[in-house]
Amino acid sequence: MTEEINFLSTINQKKLLLSKQISCEELVNVHLDQIDKYNPLVNAIVTLSNELAINQAKDIDNNSDKLNGILAGLPVAVKDLEETSGIRTTFGSQIYADNIPNSDSLIVKKVKESGAIIIGKSNTPEFGAGSQTFNEVFWSTKNPYSLDKTCGGSSGGSAVALACGMVPLATGSDLGGSLRNPAAWSNIVGFRPSLGRVPAYDDLGWSTLSTGGPMGRQVIDILLQLVAMSGYEKHSPSSFHDSTIRLENSLHRNFNGTKIAWAKNLNNRPIEPEIYDNFLKQKNIFETIGCKIIDDEPDLSESDQIFQAYRAYSYTLKHKEHIEKNADKVKETILWNYNQGKKMSAYDMAKAESLRTKLWGNIMKFFEKYDYLIMPVTSVPPFSVEKEYVDEINGVKLNTYLDWMWPCYTISVTGLPSISIPSGFTDSGLPIGLQIIGKPRKDFSVLELAQAYENITEFYKVKPNFISDEDN
Repeated sequence: MTEEINFLSTINQKKLLLSKQISCEELVNVHLDQIDKYNPLVNAIVTLSNELAINQAKDIDNNSDKLNGILAGLPVAVKDLEETSGIRTTFGSQIYADNIPNSDSLIVKKVKESGAIIIGKSNTPEFGAGSQTFNEVFWSTKNPYSLDKTCGGSSGGSAVALACGMVPLATGSDLGGSLRNPAAWSNIVGFRPSLGRVPAYDDLGWSTLSTGGPMGRQVIDILLQLVAMSGYEKHSPSSFHDSTIRLENSLHRNFNGTKIAWAKNLNNRPIEPEIYDNFLKQKNIFETIGCKIIDDEPDLSESDQIFQAYRAYSYTLKHKEHIEKNADKVKETILWNYNQGKKMSAYDMAKAESLRTKLWGNIMKFFEKYDYLIMPVTSVPPFSVEKEYVDEINGVKLNTYLDWMWPCYTISVTGLPSISIPSGFTDSGLPIGLQIIGKPRKDFSVLELAQAYENITEFYKVKPNFISDEDN
């Protein structure tokens, strides 16, 4: 019975709490037991806050009014890039291995205000760099569907914790795919909201690629968290008011005649055949619900230059002090990004800004014809946990450690809302994800289509073998 609770949706776990079928303390303990049971296998949760979590749960049990918050009583794992007051936050770096902040990041503040119970911190690569979750403090997080494979990153710990039923909710962040890539490889859902939907205190608040966002096992879990995370914040210049994301909204709608652009040619970028074949097979599912599918895609050829420029200059700003004082404790790929940024001229950055503005105009024209764009989440299936990144795809040599992440970062530079939804498995049982991309600020619309797809496929029901074997 307890494992059944672990894999219930957030809505159903909340119903158990409201109907008094289970107490908050019992719910927290159910998830702590799951962490104790499976975390040694996968290394998803790297810092536990069990005492704080149990005390908060008891407080809610003793005061029923505190159960009114949208996430009240539900355990959440917080990505270890987010500062948590009184709970160790390492950023995956040896430099901060013993760091205990005295304040919360904005996204943590918002989920706490909604009543969520922080059960622990989830693993991340050093400073969130790269899409493979490993660092010198806690080492690697393993893919729950094959323990010798990576779970992706940089929100890998959150994704794996969800896949193993350790938490019903988890936070993540996404610059070049960090909410979407690990979701695809852990058979869960990761949502990158429109830039500004989830506010943040950021040194680059006016010009950024990164955003916080929710992760869950089902689309409804995403909606619940997004309601809590969203909203205008005066100290976050890109944030905005929007009343379209509300829990009362039904995710069910009629899709007859909805026009979907199917990125069949993928701008002629490299992709492994098994991923591409899975992508093509999903088309008929959307036709089944009434969508009109057209093979088309926007020109994203300049997105690489834009992404690498923005990433490099942000790394130069954010990691200057770390590198100048502790270069020997910073991994090579961060040093590479930092040095790329140092080489950039004012013209280089202005050119990237100009290209991004031009791309935005082209995207606007493209979405005059279509309601959605659909493409893969990743270019490859999960690779060895011992390997830092992919340097070749289907015989094509890659130039940088970032190149294999193209299905996600090409969308990041547009600022469009996009979701990774489970779309099946490779022949060897490794999860694959499908990416649904919506019009500017049409986040709710993306969730609606993802929900319709999930209702038919139900891939989220497939648990990792070491869990499903025990159920049988």
